[in-house]
Amino acid sequence: MHTTRTRTLLGAVVLLLGLVLPARAQQKVGYVDSEYILSRLPEYATVEQQLDRMAQEWQAEVEERQREVEEMFREYQARELLYTNEERQRKREEIVQAEDEAERLRMRYFGPEGELFREQERLMRPIQERVLAAIEEVATSEGYDFVFDKSGDFVFLFAREQYDLSDLVLEELGIDLESTSGRGGS
Repeated sequence: MHTTRTRTLLGAVVLLLGLVLPARAQQKVGYVDSEYILSRLPEYATVEQQLDRMAQEWQAEVEERQREVEEMFREYQARELLYTNEERQRKREEIVQAEDEAERLRMRYFGPEGELFREQERLMRPIQERVLAAIEEVATSEGYDFVFDKSGDFVFLFAREQYDLSDLVLEELGIDLESTSGRGGS
């Protein structure tokens, strides 16, 4: 819902700019492909690997907790008839409590404000700030008034390759495009 509202607002702003700005001097617009840029940064790959390792470790811990709950439930089912009413109630409560703990653990790691999100934010922020600074430098030095991200929520129905600033941004970041496989000279 939020991204739809953002997209609609961005679309309205772009439409308004398209109607109002032609009366002014012609605007220079370019775009970058942030996914392409990030994929070419060695530190991004390192951070991605680090986050993947964390996520795998945490997922294994959550799955182990869930297996323990399942084992408790199987044991309860196998012995249910042997338990008194009080023991049955106590065992059911233990199972529910163990399920709740497993869910809390999953949310602690993978929830919207979980550890994975916080680590991703902490590790990616310096890279994102560096890329943004490079984009601003290229846009300023090349005289662009607007630069859009082709990979983001703003969808391009058409984009001329000549306005793709991604390789210039990579050069600004110090990435040697000759030694890595690029887009074929763009």
